[in-house]
Amino acid sequence: MLPFGPLPLLDAAALGYLVAAWFLASWLIESPPRRYPSVSLIMQDYRRDWMRTFVTRQPRIFDATLIDSLRQGTAFFASASMIAIGGGVALIGNAGAVQRLAGDLPLAGTGPDLALRMLPVIGFLANALLKFVWAHRLFGYCSILMAAVPNDPADPVAFHRAGQAAEINITAARSFNRGLRSIYFALAALGWLLGPWGLIIGNTLATGVLLRREFASQSRRVILMREP
Repeated sequence: MLPFGPLPLLDAAALGYLVAAWFLASWLIESPPRRYPSVSLIMQDYRRDWMRTFVTRQPRIFDATLIDSLRQGTAFFASASMIAIGGGVALIGNAGAVQRLAGDLPLAGTGPDLALRMLPVIGFLANALLKFVWAHRLFGYCSILMAAVPNDPADPVAFHRAGQAAEINITAARSFNRGLRSIYFALAALGWLLGPWGLIIGNTLATGVLLRREFASQSRRVILMREP
């Protein structure tokens, strides 16, 4: 079985479906059709508008508070991912506890099998942690660039530096969103504990929720509303 031989065909297909859905959903969200952009792509224009407005806003306390809030959000998710990774590794290293858990819940396989089924979950969580840490650092870079914007809007470098801050802000948000997607698919990967069909169903639900929120949500319709 899982620890000592090749994966059963259905398990391998379910894992392949998980990885393919992760890559395809990410590609579609970040490179959508021009006629139907995702929320993540639409928000890039708002981030650029934010930095252009930032140049002329006095005082700039609101902008400092907002960028600090973004950094706190990435720090929270990074900490949560690290704790979850530690829990998953501890679970894998304690086969006896997994075996006892398997005896109480309708999980697939034996203790060692269940431990290995946690590996995709830990992999997604590790990817999320790396994305959140990088996003946190980029938001820090963005705050420094914002601080370097001259107070005088007429200064020839004011809008140039604000534009730099906007692009770093967009890059940070992209990394943050990739981390969030990894969290979604880590939750989907937990379905494998119930067997291959649990993984398939969990993956389908996670992908559907992601795509609906990016392309068919109420928030997207509000963001796209034109000025009167």
